[in-house]
Amino acid sequence: MPIRVNDQIIHKAAWLYYTHGLRQDEVARRLEISRASIAMYLRRAREMGIVTITTSSELFSSDVLARELEDATGLTTAWIVPEDRQAMNRVAEVPVVAASVFLELINKGDRIGVAWGRTVYHIADVMPFADLKGVTVVQLCGNLGAPYSYRPDQCTTEIARRLNAEGVNIYAPLVLSSERLAEELRAEPVIREQLATISDCRLSLYSVGGIEDDSHLVKCGALSADEMHAMGERGAAGVIAGQIIDHDGQWMDCAHNRRCISADLNSIRAIRKRMLVVQEENKFEPLLAALKGGFASHLVVTTSMARRIMDRWSRDGLGRSAPPLPSPRAAQRPPGTRHQGLGIQPGIATSAWANCGSFAPRSSIFLMS
Repeated sequence: MPIRVNDQIIHKAAWLYYTHGLRQDEVARRLEISRASIAMYLRRAREMGIVTITTSSELFSSDVLARELEDATGLTTAWIVPEDRQAMNRVAEVPVVAASVFLELINKGDRIGVAWGRTVYHIADVMPFADLKGVTVVQLCGNLGAPYSYRPDQCTTEIARRLNAEGVNIYAPLVLSSERLAEELRAEPVIREQLATISDCRLSLYSVGGIEDDSHLVKCGALSADEMHAMGERGAAGVIAGQIIDHDGQWMDCAHNRRCISADLNSIRAIRKRMLVVQEENKFEPLLAALKGGFASHLVVTTSMARRIMDRWSRDGLGRSAPPLPSPRAAQRPPGTRHQGLGIQPGIATSAWANCGSFAPRSSIFLMS
C-alpha cells in the first residue's frame, strides 16, 4: 500500500537527503520548510522504516518512479496512476486522481487558469464540491462554437461551480477568420486585460492536445485535417490552450497561432503551479513537447506513460526543462503585475483513492538509487 498522505513529505525529505546527498538546510529550502522540520522528518523516516535496506514492493517502486521522474525532468511533483487488475480503466481513473490533486494544490484566494478539452472536462465532471469563496477560475483561451463539446467556457464554469468560486470567461472566439481581426480583438481593453492577468494565476490546469486528423482543433473546425497534417510536417507536436507548439515546446509562428485569442504561452509558463494531466497513450509525443517547453510543474500520468518518458529522456540525453525563449507574440501582451485539500500523495495514486489513508510497506529508498 502507498505511504500515508501525511507521511509523503517525510519520503521526499529522505529522498533528497539520502539519495541526492543534500544538506539538511538545502532540503529545507527545496521543500520550503524549516531545517528543524527536516531533522524531525529524517528521524521519523528511520523510525518508520522508510530509510532501511529491505525488499521494495511493486507499489513502492511506483513511488520511486515518481521521484525519478521529478529528478529527470525538473517537475515539482509527479503523481502516477497505477495500471493493474485492481485499478479502473485509466480513462475513468486519471480524472478522479487529477481532481483530487487539483483540490490539494488550491490555496485560499488563488487565481486559477483553466484550459479545455476532453481531459479537463472529465476532471471537472468528477471534481468533488468544495466551498472555496475567494478563489477565481479564469479561462485561458477564447471559446468555441456552441455545438462543440468540452468547450473552454464549459470547463471553466463547471470547475468554478464545483469550487463555489468566481468564474471568469473570455467572451471571444478561440480562432478568428483573419490575423488582422485577431490582433484588433486582442487590443480591445477588456480582452487585453483578461489576457494580461493570466500570469497572475497561481495555478493552472490543462492537458496537451495532439495533432492527429481527429484532434480537437480539427473537430471544432479551427483547422482542416489537411492543414493539421501540413503543420505536422512543419514540426508541430502538440497543442497548449489552443496554440500549436513544436517538438521543443516552443510557440510555432504560423497563421493559426496568429489568429488565436489565447494566453501568451510565456504567461502560462510564468504560473508557478502548472498542472498537466495526460491520460491517452497517443499523447506521448505531445506530452514530451509540453515537458520540454516547461508547461508542467505538476504532472499526472499513468505508470506506463511515466516509464516511456523516463526511457525517452534517458535515450535522448535530455536534461531538466529550462525556461524557453519568448514567443514572437509576447511583446503584444503586457505582463500581469491554501486552501488545504485532501492531502493527496505525490507519487503513486491508489485506485479511486479507496486506500488513501493506508501505510506503505517499510521499504528502502536506497534500492532504487
